[in-house]
Amino acid sequence: MDIARRRLRLSDSHISVLGLLAEEGRLPQELATAKRELVTAGIIDGEDKIVAELYPLVSTLMVPRVIAQVELSGPRGTTRSGAVVGDDFLFTHENWPGDTESEYVPAEPGTLVWGLARMVGLHRDLTAETDSAEEITTTMGAFDRVVERMEASALDEPQAMAGDAGAPPRLVEVLAQLNCMWRMTVVWHGSARLPADGNPAVSGLAVWDCGLEGYWLRELPAEPVADGRVNSESVLRVRRTSAEQLWRMITDLLPSGDELRAAKT
Repeated sequence: MDIARRRLRLSDSHISVLGLLAEEGRLPQELATAKRELVTAGIIDGEDKIVAELYPLVSTLMVPRVIAQVELSGPRGTTRSGAVVGDDFLFTHENWPGDTESEYVPAEPGTLVWGLARMVGLHRDLTAETDSAEEITTTMGAFDRVVERMEASALDEPQAMAGDAGAPPRLVEVLAQLNCMWRMTVVWHGSARLPADGNPAVSGLAVWDCGLEGYWLRELPAEPVADGRVNSESVLRVRRTSAEQLWRMITDLLPSGDELRAAKT
């Protein structure tokens, strides 16, 4: 805990302990180690009381109004970051590949889009044609076969690899420049986009960051993708886009002020 900058490094287990203590729930044995770590760090005292400095974070996590989740997969593994917005406070959290703890930092609402863009490494694309509307259409099965060949360090030419995988050669060329893939999902209780079944509203997008080949938006399967809805025959369609367009898309993922106010009623 860095009191001066109000930063904390917490794992999912630590968050579970704080939540149960806030609700005066009973801690299961598997969380005993996480609790001891919180005591050692001075985040909870010997009487299981959470220190006052954690009130903003705990209150936000207990009653979140908006949850943004960012999953980024790259050569070093997968990271899961995001943001949590409450009635009075906003926190972002980020972790490194292979690290079980995330750094939670308070933020201002006006910096949320910037923070989410930074989590996915959004940067100006100086090589791609920003007005390009190039599309690639294939199947998820063909995509998986191309990725498997690349992970096996296959050195085939794009034409040969595409033929073996039953994929367009252009897909192979684009994936050869892949830096990372990321998905961003935003969940909230609002009015304008609230489903008829009363469940939370969900919006999302998935993007390939392909270096010299630029950014590619995955249009199909469209986010958010429900479990079990995608198979090898599902259509995969990606479209080249720009950092400027992605900035606007990230902004559009978030609920408006009116929707946030509706979420509180």
